[in-house]
Parts: sequence; structure tokens; C-alpha cells
Amino acid sequence: MIVWVNGAFGAGKTTTARELIELIPNSTLFDPEVIGGALDRLLPPKRLAEVGDFQDLPIWRRLVIDTAAAMLAELGGTLVIPMTLLRQEYRDEIFGGLAARRIPVRHVLLAPAETILRERIARREVPADLPDGEVRVRQWAYDHIEPYKAALASWLTADAYPVDSTALTPYATALRIAEAVGSGAVPACDIVQTPEPTAETVAAGVLLFDEHDRVLLVDPTYKAGWEFPGGVVERGEAPARAGMREVAEETGIRLHEVPALLVVDWEPPAPPGFGGLRLLFDGGRLDAAEAGRLLLPGPELRGWRFVSETEAAELLPPVRYERLRGALRARERGKAMYLEAGVPVG
Repeated sequence: MIVWVNGAFGAGKTTTARELIELIPNSTLFDPEVIGGALDRLLPPKRLAEVGDFQDLPIWRRLVIDTAAAMLAELGGTLVIPMTLLRQEYRDEIFGGLAARRIPVRHVLLAPAETILRERIARREVPADLPDGEVRVRQWAYDHIEPYKAALASWLTADAYPVDSTALTPYATALRIAEAVGSGAVPACDIVQTPEPTAETVAAGVLLFDEHDRVLLVDPTYKAGWEFPGGVVERGEAPARAGMREVAEETGIRLHEVPALLVVDWEPPAPPGFGGLRLLFDGGRLDAAEAGRLLLPGPELRGWRFVSETEAAELLPPVRYERLRGALRARERGKAMYLEAGVPVG
């Protein structure tokens, strides 16, 4: 199990986490800041200069997931992780990666009053050997108060168990967290558990269109980036039927006819991914009433939207967008296409 202690910079996450591991039996502290420090030595300065925060590096998010999983495999028990997460897509990617390894996450939010937060930032100790460190580190924390408030107003409060630590010491805060975790008041995060593939996979997606021929894209909670409704074909399952099942699970739309094949795309392996065959089917056009029955975002989806081909280019990764383009051309011509990495072959 993981207890993820979230909150703004200066909320007291690390000091609370140190107290918490004394209260939760067989628990260990893992501070993802050490991953950021290691990246200073692993990545070239040019790459580091391209981002303003380690969290914006996919390698940081991947290493946090892999390191947490490795520590739990080595030590067992509970891992206490004090780390600010203000972007929902990063939370989904990290928690979804842990869920894929069957690791439940209990998400706790330290939420002191803003005045207290600013006082703590002002008193924060900074390493003396950092040039202009005091000014830069404190300004960094101040700059993240507004993003924290925005996350609090949109998704963070609904996602995490809040603890108002305004008038609490770190020990008292940790005691409250330990009691809430022990009593079950902090449930495991409701996020889809998608097992990590161990070999090439076959995945089936279904394109659904509105009355203006815009295509439906979904934003899954369990991985980064927009996608087509669909998923991995299970053992013994027909690909088209897998697509129909996934559409029903994700969107609530039940297709009564087997959709026609549009594209077969071979996705080459790109470590750590295995690649495999990706199929896209034509689920047809939804009228306004059917489109209105699409489920609201839930455990599987953060959101969904109908987009034009041009708008899809802004949302989909390049290879996925090329796959969509091929599927749309195949739909126009009434003839399925074979692609390799999104490029028509034959």
C-alpha cells in the first residue's frame, strides 16, 4: 500500500511523512525528490533546460512509479510518499501506473489555510550553498500557490482525503492521517487497474461520430493522452467484440451491430512498451439523443469530446493521429487499410 501525502509547497508534507512512518507499522519513507536529484546526473543539461519542473519529464514520472513498486517488492508494508501533485494528468499517470502493478494508493491532502502556508514558506530553511537559493526556493513555493488553489477548486478535494493542518503540529497531523488510514476513512483511489503488458498486445478501438462527422476521443484516467474508445483484446476474445465491450464500459454506449474494420496498424515496440497490432473499427454515427447518453467522466475517463480531424491533431500523439487519418480515409473509400506505425503499406 502507498499513502501519498499531497499538498502545496510548504504544507509540511515531508515533516509529516517522517512522523507518519513512526505511526504506521512496517512503513518506509520514499521522497521522489531524490529522483529529481538523480536526473541532474542522468540527463544532459539541454534536456533539463527544456522543462521548468522535474514533474514535466516523462522519465521522472516513470521512475517514481518503478521505484515505488521496487521498494514495495523489496520491503513490503506501506510506502509513505510526500509529494506535491497539482496536475490531474500526472496524478492519473502515476496512480494509474501503480494500479497497473496492483498497488493501492491512499491519497491524503494537507490543506492548511493560505495565510499559514505563506508564513511557513517565509520561514522555510534553504541550503546555504545555493546561489540566491533563499530567494529562488521561496519564490518557487509562492509561485505554486495559485496552481494549488486551482487544483483545489477543480479536482483535488474530490480526489484526496483532506486534513486541515492549520492548527496542527506535524505529529498531530500524522496521527490524524494514521487514524484515517487505519479506520478505512481514506479509501484506495478509484482508478482503473490496467495490467502492464508483458508481450505484444492486440488492441481494438472504435470510432464513433456525431451528426457533424466529428470523431469521439476520450481522455483515460489510467494513462496519459487522448485516445479512441477501446482497449486491449482479452484472451479468447474477438477483436471487434472487444471494441464493443470497451465502448460500453467506457462510454455507456452499447453497439448492437459488429462494427466494420477500418485499419490494421502494426505498432513497433518502443521500450519499455511492447507494441503490437492496433485495430480501428467504424462504430457509426450517433444521433443527438445517443450522444447525450454518453456517461459523465468516471473511474475510467477524465473526459470526452467530439473533434474534427484538425482538432484531433492537437490532442493525439503523432502515430495515433496517423492511425486516425488512415481510418478516416478508409471510411471514405469503403476499404480497410493496413498500416505500419501509422504509415499505409501495400
